[in-house]
Amino acid sequence: MLTKRFGEWFEVEVPRDWEGMTIEDVLKIVWSMPKQMLHQLRMEKGVKLKGEQKPWNTPLTQNDKLQVHLFIEEDFGVEPEYVPDLQILFEDDHLLIANKPPGMDTHPNEDGQLGTLANAVAYYFQVNGVQTKVRHIHRLDHDTTGAIIFAKHKLASAILDRRLENREIKRTYLALVHGIIKQKKGTIDAAIGRDRHHPTRRRVSPTGQKAITKFKVLQTFANKKMSLVELELLTGRTHQIRVHMSHFGYSLIGDILYGGQPIVPRQALHAARISLEHPLTNEKIMCEAPFLDIPPIFENIVV
Repeated sequence: MLTKRFGEWFEVEVPRDWEGMTIEDVLKIVWSMPKQMLHQLRMEKGVKLKGEQKPWNTPLTQNDKLQVHLFIEEDFGVEPEYVPDLQILFEDDHLLIANKPPGMDTHPNEDGQLGTLANAVAYYFQVNGVQTKVRHIHRLDHDTTGAIIFAKHKLASAILDRRLENREIKRTYLALVHGIIKQKKGTIDAAIGRDRHHPTRRRVSPTGQKAITKFKVLQTFANKKMSLVELELLTGRTHQIRVHMSHFGYSLIGDILYGGQPIVPRQALHAARISLEHPLTNEKIMCEAPFLDIPPIFENIVV
C-alpha cells in the first residue's frame, strides 16, 4: 500500500481491495476509527479525496488519493528528559519501538515523575521535531528490559490498542529461571489476581483475570541449575510471566518478589522480539531487542 505524509496530512493510494468502498467504509470498517475522531474529522473537514472535500458516501476507485488530517500537533503529555543511548528499534511517521533499559518505568506513575521511558521518548520527539503525545501501547515492569511500542498519533494508537487486545501483536520474551524444566514446551493457563497480603504482588487466583502464557525451553544449564525459556504472552496481566513461572515451580532468577534468588541485580526477563502488522500499511514489522545489561545477565546465551 502506497502512503505519504504531506505536513499534517496522511495520503494513501487506494488499493484494489478498497475499490467500491466509500470513504466512510475505510474510516469506520478498515481502520475502525473511534467515534470521537470521526466526529472531529467531520467537523474540521479533515478528509479529502484527490485533494477535494467529498461526501463520505463517495465510492473509491483504485489509485485514488485519499488524504486524512492525522498528524496534529499535541502536547507530549510528559516532560521531555534526555536519556543517553536511547535505543530506537523501529520508527516511521506512525509508530516507534524503543528498547527499555533495566531500572526504568515505562511511563510516569505520578505527576512530574521523571526518568521513565516515556520522558526519554518525549525528548527524542522534541529534538526530532515531532510534536505529538507520547502514547505507549503496552508496558514492561520497572526491571524488565526490551521492546515497547509507542503510537505517534490517535489513529495508530486506536488500531494498535485493538490489535493488542485481539492478540495480533506477538510479544516474545526470554527468561532465565531456577531449575531444569523437563517439559520442553507448554501453556500455562491460570487466572491472576491481586495478593491481598502485599501491595504490589500478584498471585494465581481462580477469581482473577484470565492469563495465558506459552513457554518453550531453549537451553538448560545443569551446572547452574537454570533453564533459558522463551515465552509468549497471550494476555497482558501485571507480572504475568513472573507469577506464572513461580506458580509453575520455576521462579525467575533475580525475582525476589516471586521466590527467585538475588544472584543477578534484577529479574532475568527480557522482551526480546515483537512482531506486528503496521497499523496503516499492514506491512510486517519484526524487531529484535538487544540485551542491555552491563554486566550482562544473559551471558553466553545462544538462541
